[in-house]
Amino acid sequence: MADWHTVQDGALRLASADPWWLLAGFFFTCMGWLTASVVRQGSIPERLPPGLLVASQFAAGAANHVLPASIGAHAVTLRFLQHCGIPLARATASLALYSLVKPIAKTVVLLGFLVAFPDLLHLGELVPDEQTLLLVAGGVTAALVTAGVLVTTVRPLRRPLLGFVRTALTDARILHTRPSRVLALWGGAAATPLLQASVIASVGFALGLPLSWTQVTLALLLASTAVGAVPAPGGIGPVDAALVFTMVTFGAPMGLAAATVIGYRVMTVWVPLLPGALVLSIMVQRKIL
Repeated sequence: MADWHTVQDGALRLASADPWWLLAGFFFTCMGWLTASVVRQGSIPERLPPGLLVASQFAAGAANHVLPASIGAHAVTLRFLQHCGIPLARATASLALYSLVKPIAKTVVLLGFLVAFPDLLHLGELVPDEQTLLLVAGGVTAALVTAGVLVTTVRPLRRPLLGFVRTALTDARILHTRPSRVLALWGGAAATPLLQASVIASVGFALGLPLSWTQVTLALLLASTAVGAVPAPGGIGPVDAALVFTMVTFGAPMGLAAATVIGYRVMTVWVPLLPGALVLSIMVQRKIL
């Protein structure tokens, strides 16, 4: 893991970065907001106003970096869907479908990369040890058991939960009979990690990172899959450390890997934060959220 001296050195490297590659990274960042809007549209049968949908996802990005586990982004999107006349049950089901499809699509993309580029991996260094895997399996099992016990023993939860499940299954079935929604939902979800990797790669190329786009993409997929479930705001922290470690494993110098991740966070979090907060405030004042 990078120490503070390494982080400081990495931050200083950004001052001499190639501006054209940074501009490319900003382009991919903007494409990420558009893709998020496409996936949101694909997760609900009703047609949403495109301009307001993109604005809501830009605003959701600001909220997402304040609260953990995408709670902020989901809260903003839920308010937006209700403003568009979507009932609460259907809006919630849409958020659940969105949250389910994204990790599935990312896993499929990761498996595709593992099959296509097996020689790039050093699995012995990247696969978690047995104790870590047991802890993760134990945590998932405990969460599922707890949810099952609550549903079984707490009667007031049973009816709304069953209604939510019925609504979610019905909407998912309807959506998957529409090719345009399937393409938006699954295609957009698969494109999301590729666009994120393109931002990281662009920042890395601007700094002279000696990794290919394929290696950077694999590093992101592996890092986010390994620690992406940790409830940190916007995935900041655990994913960053895992991403630096994975890029170093692929042969990048520690300083350049740290600088790349810092530049990625500056471009995707800190630069859009104030404009996103302003858009969020305007949409709240106009009662769109």
